[in-house]
Amino acid sequence: MTGKRLLDDCFLHDKDRLRHQDALDLLKDRVSTLVEVETIPLSEASERVLAQTVTAPRNVPLADNSAVDGYAFRHSDFDEAGGFFRMDQRVAAGHASQTDLAPWGAARIFTGAVMPPGADTVAMQEDCEAHQQDGQDFVIVPQGLKKGANCRLAGEDVAEGTPILEAGQRLRPQDVAAIASTGLGEISVYRKLKVGLLSTGDELRRPGSLITLGDVYDSNYFLLQGLCATLPVDVEDLGILKDDAALVEATLKEAAGRFDILLTSGGASRGEEDHLLAALDTLGSRHMWQLAIKPGRPMMFGSIGDCVFLGLPGNPVAAMVCFLLYVRPVLSVLGGGPFLPPRGFQVPAAFEVPKKKPDRREFYRAYLEEGPDGALVAQKFMRDGSGLITGLREADGLIEIPEDVTSITKGDLVTYLPFSGFGLR
Repeated sequence: MTGKRLLDDCFLHDKDRLRHQDALDLLKDRVSTLVEVETIPLSEASERVLAQTVTAPRNVPLADNSAVDGYAFRHSDFDEAGGFFRMDQRVAAGHASQTDLAPWGAARIFTGAVMPPGADTVAMQEDCEAHQQDGQDFVIVPQGLKKGANCRLAGEDVAEGTPILEAGQRLRPQDVAAIASTGLGEISVYRKLKVGLLSTGDELRRPGSLITLGDVYDSNYFLLQGLCATLPVDVEDLGILKDDAALVEATLKEAAGRFDILLTSGGASRGEEDHLLAALDTLGSRHMWQLAIKPGRPMMFGSIGDCVFLGLPGNPVAAMVCFLLYVRPVLSVLGGGPFLPPRGFQVPAAFEVPKKKPDRREFYRAYLEEGPDGALVAQKFMRDGSGLITGLREADGLIEIPEDVTSITKGDLVTYLPFSGFGLR
């Protein structure tokens, strides 16, 4: 059952900029799952969002089995001095024995093979000594083995009827393996979001083409395409949109009828050639704009009919920061998953910021390094320009500085947001 894509009321912030936490709260409040459920084969399930709880239809493992190559026997026949067992059976994986193990009998058994009826303990082959007497094979089992040693019990991993994965979880390879171990060949997942990706600006050219003075190669498309690839979405390239008000409005209107999400970069400010904001207000509703953060102040969030609109700043650093902080959790929820707020941990600062503007949350490109005592510290990328892609490439995370902090000295604890927490290498 899916809900409305966005609430209908508009939340405008033309004058007062919205604080970071308020923006997260607004986004979390305004979005819900919008995609339908589909059934897919398990081979296609990795990285998809689960739509129904998966419950184990049977025990895993299905029966008691050996964890090692060795000899299975009845522990009741065993004493502290060890045991001299007659070899009665041979049991390989995939070939279960139906014959009860006789007293003082042993079964040669291999890893994964089902325990023969009556056996409850396994001795590792390298700890045992094989013998033959009067044409009969025997094995000497060493002392000290506890009952149940080297034996995996039925249901030890997952018991029948146990919920193993909840709806809304994004399936990792190990999750898919867990489902496979229960024997399920198909599962219900949410359909992938359809995202239309637009770059805006007369100055933009795609790599591979010639440029002249004043032109800029469009790096944002490739940046955002790669970031979207970390989520279960299908992206379509809608090209570069020229700075023409009528063209912008017509393009957004047409695309909104074909996609779940329109994701744009550039044209989000109030400049004479920035037409996205006006087009959004004309065609739909604006729910968020102008954030009290750096980088990334002009971040748009709204709707055109049933299509969710997310407009990112044009500078690459600001575009990436806003995607990670705001777009990623929105896409997760719209696609059936949980809201994914940024999560970090505190480390000492290895840098200084003598003066920071208050009432604004700032995010610095950063990386971790070893301090003088060997403990990890956070180091800030030396230049703050939001057009410097080098900082994104050299960083392995962001440092988050709250609104009320006005300076940083070395050794102050700062919040570090690793890129790995956003699904990035």
